[in-house]
Amino acid sequence: MTSTKPMAFLGSSVSLSRLLATLMLLIILAAERRVCIRIPERIIETAGDVPNNQSLKTAVFALGSFWRSEAVFGCLNGVVQTTVGYAGGSKINPEYRSLGDHAESVQVIYDHRLISFRQLLEIFWSSHDYRQVFGQGPDVGNQYRSIIFTNGTEESRLAAVSKERDKTKSKSSSVTTQILPLGTFYSAEPEHQKFELKRRPFLLQLIGNLPEEELERSRLAAKLNGYAAELCPPKIQRQIDAKINEIIKKGWPILRDLDLNGKVSPYSHVTHVWGT
Repeated sequence: MTSTKPMAFLGSSVSLSRLLATLMLLIILAAERRVCIRIPERIIETAGDVPNNQSLKTAVFALGSFWRSEAVFGCLNGVVQTTVGYAGGSKINPEYRSLGDHAESVQVIYDHRLISFRQLLEIFWSSHDYRQVFGQGPDVGNQYRSIIFTNGTEESRLAAVSKERDKTKSKSSSVTTQILPLGTFYSAEPEHQKFELKRRPFLLQLIGNLPEEELERSRLAAKLNGYAAELCPPKIQRQIDAKINEIIKKGWPILRDLDLNGKVSPYSHVTHVWGT
């Protein structure tokens, strides 16, 4: 996240002269309104804002169409990267038109200091109809089945407890969700990554039309993907609205970052897509 302290975003590898040259170029381009450029993340983030590898964990879920699933998780504080793909099957190198027995899934890389696996499970259960057999809503097929993929015994235990709780809460015996150990996760083709964001060219322009690889890894793109799908918590949705309006009013060429400082709870913004 961007620091509010003057010059706090300067890294040791970024010289003052280079920064001033970059700012001058931005001013010129903003005035001419000819092109949109991108500020590198290492310039806009302080070292304290970037999670270290020790604090990052990975979770994988299947809950229907992965276009929407990615948007559900991307807007949460503590989530640093989302990737759609295929998991849960035996086919090697599946593709969108040839999944085999895999399910459409989303891989979530998160900072466990800010959001826990237990909290991600809350989002999972409240974001789809886990009672529906062989699909989600109008999306029919085995590739849309409900699965929690786990890494280790503790995650398996948490997943089982949460499943039993939601089974009791819904008073339904037809909870179709599977709990499986995570095998290989295959990333989907580039055109499926950040799908909701790509449907909003204006938002893509605001962040500088990132190349596909950078778009997939970008924390900002993950948040805006959720925003584009209108699946952010209301507070975060309003904060992004305000930030975008500020950018437009000032004529700044790009949206550099989102300093939201919010918390993950409550979860009331997420409801079953196809009703309960």
